[in-house]
Amino acid sequence: MIRSLIFWGLFGASAALAQDGTPPAPSDRIAEGTGALLRGLDRVAGTSGDISIARGGEARLGHLVVMLTQCRYPVENPAGEAYAWIDIFDTRADEIIFSGWMIASSPALNALDHSRYDLWVINCTTS
Repeated sequence: MIRSLIFWGLFGASAALAQDGTPPAPSDRIAEGTGALLRGLDRVAGTSGDISIARGGEARLGHLVVMLTQCRYPVENPAGEAYAWIDIFDTRADEIIFSGWMIASSPALNALDHSRYDLWVINCTTS
């Protein structure tokens, strides 16, 4: 299933990003980070923590494996916005339960739907 997200102001008035894994090409306004800082919440244990992942790397959140493909941010405001392509694999169900863009400023726009864990993007790392 292909879904589209509209990013107003990031790529222009009405540019769209497809949920098929092909992001727009970087431009002079968009830069690609070396990784991402994510925040995970375990609702059952009541704990949260930050997860740092390098581009192309992975990290664990309980029984979930979080894989970061890309993290992009606007050149004018690297700390204010970030969007990352994330794949999340559930080791118990033996399947990918999330694959798509997560946006730092709008975590509910395309959120992980899991009964125990929440995960959202904080920012991209640049070095």
